[in-house]
Amino acid sequence: MASVTFLVGGLGGVSSGGGGQFGGAAPPVPTGVLYTSLLMLHVLCAIVGFGTMAVTGVQAARARRGPSPSGSEGVRRYFRPGVNWAGRTLYGVPVFGFSLIGASHGAFRPGDGFVVIGLVLWLAATLVAEVVVWPGERRIQLGLAARWSDAGAAGAAGALDRECRRVAASAALLVVLFLAATVIMVGKP
Repeated sequence: MASVTFLVGGLGGVSSGGGGQFGGAAPPVPTGVLYTSLLMLHVLCAIVGFGTMAVTGVQAARARRGPSPSGSEGVRRYFRPGVNWAGRTLYGVPVFGFSLIGASHGAFRPGDGFVVIGLVLWLAATLVAEVVVWPGERRIQLGLAARWSDAGAAGAAGALDRECRRVAASAALLVVLFLAATVIMVGKP
């Protein structure tokens, strides 16, 4: 009778009763406490980092509506002055990713296509976060204080609106990059 084993990360191995492996000589996906823990940390950093970017985009879009609509207090709390440390967990993704490669005992290599593509997508996402989203967050923090405290500041309102649009659009791009990276990492083409 044929046995089918599905492992973390997709179809890890399909073998027949004779022990042969279907689909080539792909090594099995590693298991064990260390590998599983590193995988969980890698995924957690990606979800928290990219999830925070998505929430930033949503809150930036909400900030465009101004101080009067419902939910403005939540926007004000979200954009309170300070660094978005949750978003910085994005930097843990490659750290734990390369740790996973090391803990895979040769099953995965830095030159594997899915690793290279994932790293390129991560670099693009980090560049967008560093150049547009995080500086935009700081400008929105300042703009909310200026615009929402003085409703007559038309120049501040226009600048805030543009910044909110930029951050929301960039955050949407980050979500697309995250989804693409997820498909690549799970599918391992």
